[in-house]
Amino acid sequence: MTTPRQGLGRRGEELARRRLEALGYVILQKNHRTSRGEVDLIAEHEGALVFVEVRTRRGSAFGRPEESITPHKRARLIASAQEYLAENHADERDWRIDLAAVELDPSGRLRRIEVIQNAVEG
Repeated sequence: MTTPRQGLGRRGEELARRRLEALGYVILQKNHRTSRGEVDLIAEHEGALVFVEVRTRRGSAFGRPEESITPHKRARLIASAQEYLAENHADERDWRIDLAAVELDPSGRLRRIEVIQNAVEG
């Protein structure tokens, strides 16, 4: 059974995927698990391998989506990306971690999607 939070996350990931594709990203994988955590989306964009963290918020009571990445989450994202690169013999590739910030209004309608390149420095 899907919780409301999981449903919100899935909806945000789907909206982010569509926006990224419209911006020229080629989605390679969704919800890739590593021993360090999960990468929401893995894509290629402008010759780089891109690990995309999707953060979705409904309303503004808990702040903006981009404000929700803690230092611990940053460290896990970097470790997950590095693990993926090692496992796929892609250590020499250019890569980055982008953030897709998805905001919905309280009724669930899209307010904005912002893609922030290099949101997490590795």
